[in-house]
Amino acid sequence: MSSNSPPDPSTVRYDGPWTHRDVHANGIRFHVVEADPAVSGSSAYGDPDTPLVVLLHSFGDFWWSWRHQLTGLAARGYRAVAVDLRGYGDSDKPPRGYDGWTLAGDIAGLIRALGHTEATLVGHAEGGLVCWATAVLHPRLVTSIGLVSSPHPAALKSSILRDRKQRKQWLPDFLRYQLPRIPENLLTADDGAEVERLLRQRAGEHWSATPEFADTAQRMRLAIRIPGVAHCALEYQRWAFRSQWRPDGARFMQTMREPVRIPVLSLYGDRDRYILASTIRRGQELSPDRRVVAIPDAGHYAHQENPEAVTAELAKLLS
Repeated sequence: MSSNSPPDPSTVRYDGPWTHRDVHANGIRFHVVEADPAVSGSSAYGDPDTPLVVLLHSFGDFWWSWRHQLTGLAARGYRAVAVDLRGYGDSDKPPRGYDGWTLAGDIAGLIRALGHTEATLVGHAEGGLVCWATAVLHPRLVTSIGLVSSPHPAALKSSILRDRKQRKQWLPDFLRYQLPRIPENLLTADDGAEVERLLRQRAGEHWSATPEFADTAQRMRLAIRIPGVAHCALEYQRWAFRSQWRPDGARFMQTMREPVRIPVLSLYGDRDRYILASTIRRGQELSPDRRVVAIPDAGHYAHQENPEAVTAELAKLLS
């Protein structure tokens, strides 16, 4: 990889059995990726009567992390759409809007812009937090949510405060990224090596030794160097920190304590050292209709490390 010039946002539009589109919602443009009709063997491409599944990535990532589920869910007859979240990949990178309220509004707007009145949301880690927020703030639009290594926001906060082991795993990077400017430089230095460090640290040993891991790391290192992405990615975490001492943050967390009464599937890798199983299992009262499943032979990125198992569990949620 060359560090001579920053990559163009369009570099994340990788070819495959999918179509890249631009969709306007909540005042900005989103880059979305949808599995081609041939994958499902159906001509119902974009059909609002086909159940919609929206896939949301995590910190430092982009739509590519859902490549396996895009095709796997489409082959089962669902309209699978992976999104570059606000500030990431080839989506717009506005200077603000990285609070929970706006992010939920993004996904609500996307569902409508895609021609649907409801959808199942699936998110990994930070993308899962957006799923939780959208389900609470826009309940009529969300039929169910699937989560990969993404505890309820209140459960995560409780674990950070009360569980020393979880705090030790999660807090250092989170606090490091609160500094001004320095984290942006850290994420983009050496062709994005910090992103690969995080990926390698949190993945299971089996996947991190594969060619697919190396390819994924290279794509993520390229994507984080797109102008504006590192700053926008950090703004998600900075709002989460700053809001703890502001009225809007207190109001958001209080709102999030409203129980989610739709079906919820919580998946986690049985070798995930970053988000612990005990943290995932907290807060059952906040999602009474929740099923928790450990994905074997996977770390923090279960949807990439053991994609067949994750897709099969998502299919059960959708059926």
